[in-house]
Amino acid sequence: MLMASICFYFQVHQPRRLRRYSVFDTGHDYFDDDRNKQILLKVAGKCYLPTTQLIYDMIQRYEGRFRVSYAITGCVMEQLKQWCPQMIDLLQKLAATGCVEFVNETYYHSLSFLYSHDEFRAQVQLHKQMLNDLFDYEPRIFRNTELIYNNELANFIAATGEYDGILAEGADHILDYR
Repeated sequence: MLMASICFYFQVHQPRRLRRYSVFDTGHDYFDDDRNKQILLKVAGKCYLPTTQLIYDMIQRYEGRFRVSYAITGCVMEQLKQWCPQMIDLLQKLAATGCVEFVNETYYHSLSFLYSHDEFRAQVQLHKQMLNDLFDYEPRIFRNTELIYNNELANFIAATGEYDGILAEGADHILDYR
């Protein structure tokens, strides 16, 4: 009996929220880090930590036959390092199983490809370096922010020679019944 293969794919991102800033403010502290910390810890406690622990437990239970993919932005990783380092530890533990694919993307979850290929390239490299530094992982799959895809992006990514595939979202008018 053949079993269907399913690959769970999780996208993890937390934007840095801006603080109230008026024309009279002269500082360069644009972000509301108290709010960012509060939101990150709430989401980490309710979602990131228990779900990632469950995934780790499933990998152990099924002796590596359970696999998963993560796309984790640099923005959320910076916040996790600062306010929830136990999540970084858990992700590293998960990475050590060899059952996790970390997907490369733009570091800041940005739309940089639409505006500057140089900025896009820099962010992709920054994200790739983060995955290597934290997880000793070399990504082979790419995803663009919000799964935005076009032929120009595909050609740009293919020209790097670094990836085996790109994740994209299907369009009903193209996929029809599939």
